[in-house]
Amino acid sequence: MTVVLGFAVLLWGIGWVMKSPLKTRFAMIGMLVCAIIFMHLILPAHHPFRVQTGGSPVVWVFMILMGLTVNWYLNWFAGVKKRAAETASNMDRDAPAMGPFSDTELNRYARHIVLREIGGAGQKALKDASVLVVGAGGLGAPALQYLAAAGVGTIGVIDDDDVDNSNLQRQVIHTDTRIGMPKVHSAAKAMQDQNPFITVKPYNRRLTDDIATDLIADYDLVLDGCDNFDTRYLVNKVCVATDTPLIAAALTQWEGQISLYHPKAGTPCYQCIFPTAPAPELVPSCAEGGVLGPLPGVIGAMMAVEAVKAITGAGEGLRGRMMIYDALYAETRSITMKSRADCPICAD
Repeated sequence: MTVVLGFAVLLWGIGWVMKSPLKTRFAMIGMLVCAIIFMHLILPAHHPFRVQTGGSPVVWVFMILMGLTVNWYLNWFAGVKKRAAETASNMDRDAPAMGPFSDTELNRYARHIVLREIGGAGQKALKDASVLVVGAGGLGAPALQYLAAAGVGTIGVIDDDDVDNSNLQRQVIHTDTRIGMPKVHSAAKAMQDQNPFITVKPYNRRLTDDIATDLIADYDLVLDGCDNFDTRYLVNKVCVATDTPLIAAALTQWEGQISLYHPKAGTPCYQCIFPTAPAPELVPSCAEGGVLGPLPGVIGAMMAVEAVKAITGAGEGLRGRMMIYDALYAETRSITMKSRADCPICAD
């Protein structure tokens, strides 16, 4: 028995020196025991080898059975632990937007929670909030990214466009590998990769009259980052009708503007400030007039900032004021806006 034990220790030592896996080392010892059992079966009962190794193969068979039992138990226990860990992880990641925060979320949003203007109550308000972003382009891209990172519980995004190579100079939520993919699905993937604790609802279609009211009524706040006046007027009209706060922004070349419109809270509506669409030659598209790549990031991030403030009640928002940013000359100014008594949208 001592000799066999010595061989087993030797084999284990060789495996340790060679840095073999534990399974390999146990397999080597198992082969040694199997060889001893085989010798017991072919040698006479009083052979010195059998006498020196226990006299009967039953002892060694029992040892193998014990080893297999212990190995099965260890593997079963490890499997149970792994499944429990995976279940806990999935429950953590798949937790619904409403409800208490997981430990991971508390750690993630800690920098918000320590801000006295937001705190735990404000972060809970963000988690419970729903925001619709119209447009997943230059303005929508950074706004969506920061809303997702901030922990807004439900984010909708509507756009009927696909990712194009020319978008990537400024629409940073999209990537080269997603060229040709609908922008809403590209944006949804980026947001859920950024924050799996939120719900993203992509709508791959243009916002039209027949769906606008039902869609906007499902959300607490709308961010309009579209690139055409027809959609802007439609969004404004429906937001006024459904009493939904609207944060709208626009940009061209080197300049951007942003404001919050909510007539029932005392602000003008978008059409109060822009009664009619300007002539096309006065507002060239990005393709025609160009646009500074980082500019949508600046204004889009401002949209997310104003959204967080509107949801949490922090600070002073842009109600009744328009902020204008001139990137070329590094100037920011704010102008006061007033409602129009003859506005066809909000005068009543």
